[in-house]
Amino acid sequence: MTSHLSLSSSLTETTDVLFGGFSSGGGVSLDFDLTFLVQMVAFTVLVMILKPVLFDPLLKLFEERERRTEGAKLLARKMDEKAGELLQRYESELEAVRRAASEERERLRAEGTKLEAQILAEGRAEVAKLVEQGRAKLEADRKVLRAELSTRAADVARDIASRVLGREVA
Repeated sequence: MTSHLSLSSSLTETTDVLFGGFSSGGGVSLDFDLTFLVQMVAFTVLVMILKPVLFDPLLKLFEERERRTEGAKLLARKMDEKAGELLQRYESELEAVRRAASEERERLRAEGTKLEAQILAEGRAEVAKLVEQGRAKLEADRKVLRAELSTRAADVARDIASRVLGREVA
């Protein structure tokens, strides 16, 4: 019995040396027997069977999903860049159209102002011409009336004098 105690105490000392004193007084003892070897063989066989049947297809599926995800991200980045370029081109073309429309509007406004000034000038010239014609006609009518009055003035004076005097004046 003492040999059993000495073997047990030497095992405890060896375990303390190996694990650096981490073992506690109520530690777990591991028995390496035939059951452990059977379990190891069963695990190895199971891994060898499951690797081509389950693990490899799953890894391929994960890699394919990762590849597709990266492809979709790359495609989305490219589409985003293209959309940015299209937006920039749209804005620059819109600015060019606005600029052209503004220039056209200014040109039409200047043309309208010029046409308005021309029409006003023509109207003023026409009015001045009509006024001048009216003055000339009035002056001609005045001369005709003066000439007529001067010829009739003697007759009118005689008529007035006859009426005032109450007799016929020669």
